[in-house]
Amino acid sequence: MKKIQLFIILISQLSFSQFTGFFDAKEFSKEISLFKAKTFLINDVLKITDKSTKFEAIPLAAASSGELTTLLYKCGSQNSEGIILGFYGNYWNKTGVTYQGYAFKNLSKEKANEFLNKIANEIEENKKFLDANTDENNIAFVYEDLTVLIWTSTTSFKIRLFWNGFDSTWEDTSYGRTKRRFERKTK
Repeated sequence: MKKIQLFIILISQLSFSQFTGFFDAKEFSKEISLFKAKTFLINDVLKITDKSTKFEAIPLAAASSGELTTLLYKCGSQNSEGIILGFYGNYWNKTGVTYQGYAFKNLSKEKANEFLNKIANEIEENKKFLDANTDENNIAFVYEDLTVLIWTSTTSFKIRLFWNGFDSTWEDTSYGRTKRRFERKTK
């Protein structure tokens, strides 16, 4: 009987640990990122005073990896708009306790346009090289304090962004969605 109870406890612990990653992944969603990014936006980007400040915070896209989200912000009264890159990752301390780390990077409208266009231009200029040997040929460049790594898989290109200890994968679908939505909403 004790062996059966021990087996049941062991199976339930393994089952729970398998689902933990699933539930943790929800923390990386656009909605959660929007919630957390608003704090960053009002504390670090906008100059909030005792007078109410109107602004928009619009989620653009979340990478399927769950490691990166993009949000557009606009504040007419401060003539301020741009993109916030939300970086997420799971970490553990020396005692084995896991926790979620996240941080946000602000790019003004001009910098966001420059950054998104630089990625598109680098892919276009290096397409022949990248396609010649998928998964093996890579290009990399630095934009401000972001390091960008690009390669192609059998169906599309992949982007990895390295910033402030984060290593986030950005597939072409969410990059393209971010770029299109940003351009459409900032015209």
